[in-house]
Amino acid sequence: MSVHMPANSAEYIRHHLQNLQLNLHTMTLGDGGFWTLNLDTLIFSIVLGSIFLILFRWVGVRASSGVPGKLQNFIEYIYDFISTLVKDCFHGDSRLIAPLALTIFMWVFIMNCMDLVPVDLLPLAAMHSGVPYLRVVPTTDPGLTFAMSITIFFLVIFYSFKVKGAGGFLKEIFTAPFGVWLFPVNVIFRIVEEFAKVLSLSLRLFGNIFAGELIFVLIALLPWYTQQVPGLIWSIFHILVIWIQAYVFTVLTIVYLSMAHESH
Repeated sequence: MSVHMPANSAEYIRHHLQNLQLNLHTMTLGDGGFWTLNLDTLIFSIVLGSIFLILFRWVGVRASSGVPGKLQNFIEYIYDFISTLVKDCFHGDSRLIAPLALTIFMWVFIMNCMDLVPVDLLPLAAMHSGVPYLRVVPTTDPGLTFAMSITIFFLVIFYSFKVKGAGGFLKEIFTAPFGVWLFPVNVIFRIVEEFAKVLSLSLRLFGNIFAGELIFVLIALLPWYTQQVPGLIWSIFHILVIWIQAYVFTVLTIVYLSMAHESH
């Protein structure tokens, strides 16, 4: 695949919105239709998740009961924040839910934070190294956000079977909310509800972060001497968006898992 610099604004935008793809049929770079793997999304999500795990492990092992350092203070604040959130939203056994919520919040937050890296820095460095495309924000890839929401969907199904039993879960599907005589309507409502959970989780996160990235790309097209002010204003506003989207994704996950533990 040839590597060349974008020649105009349209090509520049297309370049920044194009993933580095691997054709799984031919195992070469390029679009392979259904059998396409977005390499940049995979690599950045694994690296950022590993940074989170290593950092929290490193601080946890060295945690002091005396006067904590700034990093330990920050992580303890995040831990208390998520722990309180889980206690408020989830009333069952939270031994798995709390660590899961902490992992989801930090992973999504760190991936969203890649949107604050100067928009040309890593893609142009990659181009000079012979890599034709590079998208550095994994949460702007709907493949990743759908993968996360589908994983949570299967967790909800798992907990529904575990907590209510197969009989109780099937009874709930066929009888709630309109009773056994309207079971076809109940089943249709349940299918729509479950699809809505997957769509709401994935599309909300993808849409907000993708829009933020697109605005950064458009600001980068302005003359260099006019980019600083709009870039700074949008960066400050986008920090709030990054935090809120990680928070909303985490809260909805906890709520959906809490619903799996409750009976209608």
